[in-house]
Amino acid sequence: MDIATILGLLGAVGVIVGLIMIDGGNFAQYFDKHAVIIIFGGSAVATMARFPLGVIAHSLPTGFKAVLAMPQSHPRELVEQIAQIADVARKQGPNALEQLNIENKTLAQGVRYIADGYDADFIRQAMETDKDNVYMQLDEAQKVYRSIGDCAPAFGMVGTILGMVNMFANMTDPSKLGPIMAMALLATLYGAVVSNFLCLPIADKCHLKMAEEDLARSIIIDGIIQIRNQKSPQVVKEMLMAYLTPHDRHQIAEAA
Repeated sequence: MDIATILGLLGAVGVIVGLIMIDGGNFAQYFDKHAVIIIFGGSAVATMARFPLGVIAHSLPTGFKAVLAMPQSHPRELVEQIAQIADVARKQGPNALEQLNIENKTLAQGVRYIADGYDADFIRQAMETDKDNVYMQLDEAQKVYRSIGDCAPAFGMVGTILGMVNMFANMTDPSKLGPIMAMALLATLYGAVVSNFLCLPIADKCHLKMAEEDLARSIIIDGIIQIRNQKSPQVVKEMLMAYLTPHDRHQIAEAA
C-alpha cells in the first residue's frame, strides 16, 4: 500500500474539512446539486467522448489499485533476491526452484518457467508481453484520470458562467441572487477539488508506477534469462546492478 498517496488524499480531505470547520462548520452551504451535476455529469460525458467505455471501465479501478494497493518492488531487493535464486539453481538444479516461496508474482512466474524447462526465447517473449500489457493498462488509467482532471475545472467554469447568466437574468429579484451566486462559485470549487486533489494526483502516480513497473520487470526478465542460461550468481548480480542507482550499488557492495 502506498502510504504517501493515502496520507495525501486524507490530508486533502482534512484541509477542506478544517477550513469549513473554521468558518462555522456549516457543511450544508457547501453542497449544491446543480454544481454536482455540472461537474460530475459533464466530466463523465466528456471522458466518454474521448475514450471507449471498456477503457474507462477498467481504467478507473486500475488507477485506484495502482496508487493504493499495487505492491512496490525495490530494485536493490530484487537484484539480491534474483542472485539468491541463481545460487539455488546453480547448486541444486532448476527443479529445486519449485520449492522456493516467492512473493513477487512476476518473479515467481519466471522461476516457474525455468523449473518447467521452457527455453529462454519463450520466457523472454511471454514475460515481455505481460510487461507490455501492464504498461498499457497503467498508461490508459493515467490518461483517463488526466482527462477527468482536465475536464473538471473547465466544467466548473461552465457552471460558473451558467450561474452568472442566471444571476443577471434575475437581477430584479434580490432574493435569488445569493443562491445563484453560491451555485456558480461551488461549481468552480468542485472542479478544482476533483481535479487537483483527486484525478491529477492519481494520474501522476500512475505515471510513476509505469516507470517503477518497467524497471522492476526489466530486472526480473533479464535475471530470469541469465538464470535460465545457467550463469553464475555473481555474473547475474553484476549484470543486474547496471539497473541500480549508485547509492543502491554502494549498499550492495557494503553488504557483501
